[in-house]
Amino acid sequence: MYFSKIQYHLTFIFLTSLYSPLSHAIDNRNVIEPTTPSACTTVYARNTVMTDDIQKALNNCSVGKAVKLSNNGSMNLFLSGPITMPNGVSLIIDKGTVLRAVNNANTFDNGSKNCGTLTGDGKGCKALITFYHVSNGGIYGKGEIDGQGGQILNDKMLSWWDLAQQAKSSSQNQNAPRLIQVESSENIKLYQITLKNAPKFHAVFSRSSGITVWNIKINTPANARNTDGLDFMSSNNVTVASSNISTGDDNIAIKASGGSGSSTDMSFLNNIFGSGHGFSIGSETKDGVYNIYVNGLTMKGTDNGLRIKGDRSQSGEVSNIQYNNVNMSNVKNSIIMDTVYENKSGSTKANWHDVIYNEITVFGQSNIIFNGTNAIAPLKATMTNMHLPDNIMWNIKNTNINK
Repeated sequence: MYFSKIQYHLTFIFLTSLYSPLSHAIDNRNVIEPTTPSACTTVYARNTVMTDDIQKALNNCSVGKAVKLSNNGSMNLFLSGPITMPNGVSLIIDKGTVLRAVNNANTFDNGSKNCGTLTGDGKGCKALITFYHVSNGGIYGKGEIDGQGGQILNDKMLSWWDLAQQAKSSSQNQNAPRLIQVESSENIKLYQITLKNAPKFHAVFSRSSGITVWNIKINTPANARNTDGLDFMSSNNVTVASSNISTGDDNIAIKASGGSGSSTDMSFLNNIFGSGHGFSIGSETKDGVYNIYVNGLTMKGTDNGLRIKGDRSQSGEVSNIQYNNVNMSNVKNSIIMDTVYENKSGSTKANWHDVIYNEITVFGQSNIIFNGTNAIAPLKATMTNMHLPDNIMWNIKNTNINK
């Protein structure tokens, strides 16, 4: 049940003193708009499977250079299976050119023979593009990477998104490929590229440092399950700027799974969200999420707005989170801190504090939810310069809010 007025038994504290913000939590690098590297070679489209051609060109490219994929007259399509990025080498996809995943599950199987099934832990597929233990590479260009998530798989007679719906209804995990996987790498850039129709997540950055995502687009239907836009897991020194993300799950998610390390020092500047589940921290925060700075975010039609989520299975400390200059319209839940997100079993408790909301504007009917039921101590948040509709609904438990 939601409450339009604050109930006397809720811990809700208003301070009339002037607000003094925390020092900006921000990517520690001096980040500027990327520049596209020069090409070592150009591979031309043939509207057919070209995995080997692309991989060979990448393997033969010099460090600091890039392989360019380009149109060949009326032909603009590269079909591909999994590609591995060499150290120091980048990929450029020209405007009007499409790198499209082969719609065959077996092509992406990692040896487990589970890809395209609901068997096992959901990790049975290789990504379309993988950066693994590499430095100084990226994906550039105004072309597209298309995962064909909604197309019928040639060897399964269902689509990746159909498989995701089956997984939901049966409480299992779908084995489906990610578009881009960055693992234990540093200084990786995504610039200007469009990502669409991922079978599962679009781009995942795990245990990596020095990530720059600038002026990219993610455009995937709202009903495509488990198609997170950008996921950052146990990573640090991240900047996402001037990007537009519409998808079927979290537009951006920041996580810190137990044993993998904390996620820290990230900046999110002047971005736009369409469909999706919003800007999320969690649900895995066991190793800690710190120093997250959002400034300039427009959200239109997302299910959720600014969300921190967790439960007893993987909660930890979340602190020094700053949301500034955020505009939301047609957002069901504009602000959420929820410690019983899925109510999973476990022994961890949330310790979420020093979360600041400043210059937040909400248009239309919406909810604000602070649920500290599974917290070590009351959740601690500060709200200043809030522009909220009169009919906004509040639901607050075990939370201290300074205003």
